[in-house]
Amino acid sequence: MTACQSDMEGQVSPEFLQCQIEVGTRVCATIADARDDLRRLRAHVSKHAAQYNLAPIAVSCHPFANWKDQHHTRKDRYDNLQHALGGVARRMLICGMHVHVGIEDNARRIDLMPQLCYFLPHLLALSTSSPFWNGEDTGLASYRLTIFDNLPRTGLPPRFGSWGEYERTTGTLIDLGVIEDTTKIWWDLRPSHRFPTLETRIMDVSPRLEDALSLAALVQALVRMLMRLRERNLRWREYDRFLIAENRWRAQRYGVNDGLIDFGERAIKPMSRLMDELTGLLAEDAEALGTLEEIVRLRRIAEEGTSSTRQRRVHAEARARGDAALMGAWFPGGLIEGYEAAEADVWSPDPADRHVIAAATVGGAAAILTFNAKDFPLKALRPHRLSRAHPDEFLSRALREDPARMEAALAPAAAA
Repeated sequence: MTACQSDMEGQVSPEFLQCQIEVGTRVCATIADARDDLRRLRAHVSKHAAQYNLAPIAVSCHPFANWKDQHHTRKDRYDNLQHALGGVARRMLICGMHVHVGIEDNARRIDLMPQLCYFLPHLLALSTSSPFWNGEDTGLASYRLTIFDNLPRTGLPPRFGSWGEYERTTGTLIDLGVIEDTTKIWWDLRPSHRFPTLETRIMDVSPRLEDALSLAALVQALVRMLMRLRERNLRWREYDRFLIAENRWRAQRYGVNDGLIDFGERAIKPMSRLMDELTGLLAEDAEALGTLEEIVRLRRIAEEGTSSTRQRRVHAEARARGDAALMGAWFPGGLIEGYEAAEADVWSPDPADRHVIAAATVGGAAAILTFNAKDFPLKALRPHRLSRAHPDEFLSRALREDPARMEAALAPAAAA
């Protein structure tokens, strides 16, 4: 941490947990400027981490680290946070990506907030990178929000009619000593306390630099589009927080895989289609900002998936390799190769299962053990002199008929 702070003065800081590091770009006029700065920051952090045999990961939850093993940074701010939040703070093994867009006028910032809220679930869906927690697949694309939402003053922001109303509302908590300033308000979107900006805070961290930049470009273009509408005495329709929260949940649960609700058309649309529509809507703004390439890239994220998608794929492939290695060790005679040519003579209701019958035939098996009787009907097995058995029935029968042999066969697996 000391080396990073010395090398990148003012742009690197410790976070609540000692295992975390926060980086922030300088004020950037363009996405191209942000690219250069963020690339430099990530490269320097990686370089210094490597000197200690460490490697940073830019994701929102560590895939397998245990939050109980972490220690918070000893600093007055973080000590106070630990005291104020209790056990909730200890689980904060999460990271987010924040994007600031400069808007000098306070009234305009407050006016744009409820309009920009509509797009927060889109930003979350495209950024999801936290499917694992404590080594387990949570089933969510962004588990980070599950942890973060346990804190007070989080989630979608309330609607304020004016800057004055915002100041009065937040000032109540400040005057009572509940919070010292609005940095302790952690909404998905908020007026920054330190800068004349709107700060978008809902996104997961993107490990791919270009994905992060495309998301930043999307935020920038959305704000420009809303300001353009305002200049024409128009505005984006504001929807109830209840409805936006439903899309927020869909993005948190499914990422880009199951679409979001288009409330105007009252339909659930795939993310790829939503990105096509959004690209058309923002084309004028992206052209003006020089970010059309970054905006178009978002469709590829919608089609190919986010970091959550890739993490699950890597996890599944690693488990498959491990399972294959274990099976080979436990049952060295069980590997069947050279069955591909036999598939041509096999029929089954599901073409994806034909290789199973072919492998059983080439391997000289007498039966196929499966829970899936529907896709392995006897009429598909009999031409190959195969029968079918339910695994539970097979094991029960084998145990009754020859318990000693069963024990010898299962001993290596039980000992592993």
